[in-house]
Amino acid sequence: MRRLLPFALLLVSTAAIASPTDTLIAKLLGPTPVLDDLRELTDSVGGRPTGSPAMDKAIDWATTRLKAAGADAVRTENYTPPRNWLPRVETAEVTSPRYEVQPAERNQLRVAAMPFSSSTPAAGLEADVVDVGKGDAKGFAKAKGKWALVHTEPMASIADLFAEYMATPGVIANAKKAGAAGVLWMSNRPRRLLYRHNMTLDGSMSPVPGALIEREGAQRIARLLEAGKRVTVRATLTVDVQEHPTDRNVVAEVTGRDKPDEVILLGAHLDSWDLGRGALDNGCNAALAIDVMRQLAALAKAGQRPRRTVRIVLYSGEELGTLGSWLDVRNHRGDLDKLRAAIFYDIGTGRTTGFSLGGRPDLAAAVDQALVPVAGLGPFEQTPDAYMGTDNYDYLLEGVPTLVANQDGAPYLADYHAETDTFDKVDQRELKANAAIAGALVWALADAEKPPAPRQTRAQVQALVKQTGLDLQMKTFSMWDEFATGKRGRN
Repeated sequence: MRRLLPFALLLVSTAAIASPTDTLIAKLLGPTPVLDDLRELTDSVGGRPTGSPAMDKAIDWATTRLKAAGADAVRTENYTPPRNWLPRVETAEVTSPRYEVQPAERNQLRVAAMPFSSSTPAAGLEADVVDVGKGDAKGFAKAKGKWALVHTEPMASIADLFAEYMATPGVIANAKKAGAAGVLWMSNRPRRLLYRHNMTLDGSMSPVPGALIEREGAQRIARLLEAGKRVTVRATLTVDVQEHPTDRNVVAEVTGRDKPDEVILLGAHLDSWDLGRGALDNGCNAALAIDVMRQLAALAKAGQRPRRTVRIVLYSGEELGTLGSWLDVRNHRGDLDKLRAAIFYDIGTGRTTGFSLGGRPDLAAAVDQALVPVAGLGPFEQTPDAYMGTDNYDYLLEGVPTLVANQDGAPYLADYHAETDTFDKVDQRELKANAAIAGALVWALADAEKPPAPRQTRAQVQALVKQTGLDLQMKTFSMWDEFATGKRGRN
């Protein structure tokens, strides 16, 4: 059975429930404004790249919603990342061979600039195209001065998504070494669907311009080249790079009754890319966090507070390379001994199947126990893996116990970073279930007599990074040196 209990049986009357945990679960499963919040965020604010007016509007919106939710404290916190990146002009066309049809726009390619791409000349960059296959050094042998067409496989799983990210740094390095004019990255989704795919994840600018192009157009170019035809493309990519800007995270708290200086954090990123409306990535989970805070504040008003403080953080800068959470950690390094656990949601409204423990099996017992009240929404299995795919990363490097929701990725992948990431794709039932699971976990860890696990030392973090293979990910994305030098991670 997909559920151990029918969903409706969990919607019991709060009047018959004694414990704060059960009250919280029932409230989160019942009627709440969570869907209204998400609808307003996605349909009225829309896509929210960090540094854009839309992101400023989203931050103001979230601050207003959290104040209305009744949190004890609501604030924004500033940080200064290396840079923000925003697309401005994104066009491309096949200039040879041309379709002799009207209108001439039939020769255009649908393209999306790859985040941290550099700009082309204002008039565009026209060059021959060379097919570099998957983008290894051999493929780039004849790419000097040319657009390099990089092939991708259709994306069918979360593993495919991570594989594409892991391959990207090597492709960009090969493009630079070969002196390529730029990169044309084949979309991994059909029907001319576009999405954002970062050229870098460390906040640095790419040495060459790059655009993701429609799959069907890319395949046509590949066939023409295979047939011995010369293909030329003109692409115009104009980007806005904001150096050392001031960005903001949104923070809200319900103060603990006995240990107010100890904190359990529930985090989700508020920013999104701009092609879609940021519903699955990650507006739904920002709305989830707000709803959990709303119900915790109602319990507090009724005289039921957890032992520790619960903090909600809605991050900006996640899509740029988890910059908002990195700078949050750096700005609060002196308080991290009191941060007892940090929980994150970032895979849309896929069903929660358990939590990634960030390489910390010593967390399993506390998490298993915390999820007992929502067993009917399971089953749950905790996994010992560690990865750098979302805002948990810098907390993990600081030795803080981190939990990332493992969710069914299938409903999320088709619309990931894409034009189709809109409110109608949200699984409303699972969003409510995930909110109840998150609420139960937060309350249990915040109200437990003891923290779920200790903060790790620098030596323990170093061992964890190696044992889990996280070091390989860090080296691939040029983030290892930051950790090795102490710029990032526990000193």
